[in-house]
Amino acid sequence: MERSLGNGTRRSRPSSPARRGLKAELRDLAWGQLNFLHTTDTHGWHAGHLQEAQYSADWGDYVSFAHHMRKKADDNNVDLLVIDTGDRVEGNGLYDASNPKGLFTYDIFKEQNVDIICSGNHELYRSETAEREVTHNIPNFKGRYLASNLDYINPKTGEQEPMAQRYRRFKTKNQGIDIVAFGFLFDFTGNDKNTVVIPARQVIKEEWFQNAIREDADVFIIIGHVGLRMEELKLIHRAIRQANWNSPILVFAGHAHVRDAVNFDAKAAGIASGRYFETIGWMSVEGLKTKEKNEVEDRALNAGLKFHRRYIDNNVLGMYHHSGLDGETFPTEHGRNVSAAISRARKVLDLDYKYGCAPKTLWLTRAAHDGEDSIFTWLNETVLPDVVTKKGREENARVAIFNTGGIRFDIFKGAFTRDSTYLVSPFISTLKYIPDVPYDVARKVITILNSGGHIFSGSDLDPRYMALPQKWAGKDLRQAPTMPGPRLELRGDSEQIRLSGDGEGSRDKDKDKDKVRTEGYTTEDDFGKDGDDTVHAPVPYFNVPNCIQSEIGFPEKDDPEKVDLVFIEFITPFILQALTFAGGIWPQGRRVVL
Repeated sequence: MERSLGNGTRRSRPSSPARRGLKAELRDLAWGQLNFLHTTDTHGWHAGHLQEAQYSADWGDYVSFAHHMRKKADDNNVDLLVIDTGDRVEGNGLYDASNPKGLFTYDIFKEQNVDIICSGNHELYRSETAEREVTHNIPNFKGRYLASNLDYINPKTGEQEPMAQRYRRFKTKNQGIDIVAFGFLFDFTGNDKNTVVIPARQVIKEEWFQNAIREDADVFIIIGHVGLRMEELKLIHRAIRQANWNSPILVFAGHAHVRDAVNFDAKAAGIASGRYFETIGWMSVEGLKTKEKNEVEDRALNAGLKFHRRYIDNNVLGMYHHSGLDGETFPTEHGRNVSAAISRARKVLDLDYKYGCAPKTLWLTRAAHDGEDSIFTWLNETVLPDVVTKKGREENARVAIFNTGGIRFDIFKGAFTRDSTYLVSPFISTLKYIPDVPYDVARKVITILNSGGHIFSGSDLDPRYMALPQKWAGKDLRQAPTMPGPRLELRGDSEQIRLSGDGEGSRDKDKDKDKVRTEGYTTEDDFGKDGDDTVHAPVPYFNVPNCIQSEIGFPEKDDPEKVDLVFIEFITPFILQALTFAGGIWPQGRRVVL
């Protein structure tokens, strides 16, 4: 960003494509007895992506979409449930720019009729955020908000109590499917003092959980703000299997900001539905044997379970396609009202206020972290040298360390607005420093932070907290692994549009000559490479280290004897642990300067 490009006085709409989206090659959805729409890690992006047409639908459009999909379910005497798995806060001006934060977003979010919902870790970092979750979201979704391993310290009594109900048992509207549902958070340790996260390994031993997993349900549903391949979900899956060896288990995950699907066993599967309201996850299941229909006395005979998943690009053209409607018939009055509320909130918050213009696009993961098109190169070479200066110590050499997880999104060429500041980095974290650290010690810190995971294993510190959320995905995003073992049958292949040139057969090219393959997700999961509803041109993905380092004010020829070690407050415990290891025993009396 060039300071000379903006004086902070101009106002403009963001430079954005039309909200309709782009015509694209689409794969259809397959319906089953039980169907799901799933969002996760929306982080306040309820206005949609104003600079990316393929993800440009807003929460009002989603309200309309869910309405039409529920109607389709009713018309076909099947069921549809809507699920959200947390991290609804921090990451967009619609949430972060108001005072208090979330002034508008809680009311916007509640307009969607969500059937099962849970907390993410971002709802818990600050006590005031957790308090608003208790006073707003939990009442908004009373009876549907689940907190299987999350407690809250009641400010009136000081007592520790469940933040919401531990689990829910209910029957679906049309098929009468008997469901037992849980809502988990991964073993998060960064929460503020008014919440308590109970480790999953402890919860699965508790009496209430052991009783719940022995209930005679048709299907168990685990929703969780947990990476789909993280150990917590494996523990929960195994616990249910020990009590119910043959019951279907469906998992809805989040936290890792990826599209993914996992085959846990022949009758258990899970889906993770991306980030930032780019993705609406779709899951359907066929072959469930229900007590209500008395199809069989022994459900151990249930051997025909079929599973289907899709990752829906969040734009209205895709919604038109999947709902069978068009621009005239798709919008509902309810959805329009929600969209209007979003527009009003953005106007009140002045999110389109333009600070200046970005001369080029800077990528988070689409460029190598040390390449010229990387946002981290810009931070390293331009931003940190400019801001890491303390009066009276300007002549001191500095080593500045910034954790990559503090940056959350790309900077697009063009208008850089008030909203953009929150999209790129919504966090409140100050710079700290330790003065006069021997350079021979300080120079080792970055290597330890990026590759010394074993150094932190004896503490409560997990280096993944410093990095991008994708570090929690449990797989190399450039090449997804295939899990061995019994497989669910993947259904819906015959119903998918066959696309020329990608191994799926041929089709009339003239029919789709006006369609283009936009750049986007090309997901590979345990069930193959055809999960994305939109056939994309692939984009590069580069792994990013936990932290980057900038050396500032160094002598031209020789290394400095001592440096001021500067870092973001959030990573203070990691810095101190790394220093201890780098220097053998860190001298007593050294202190972090606030």
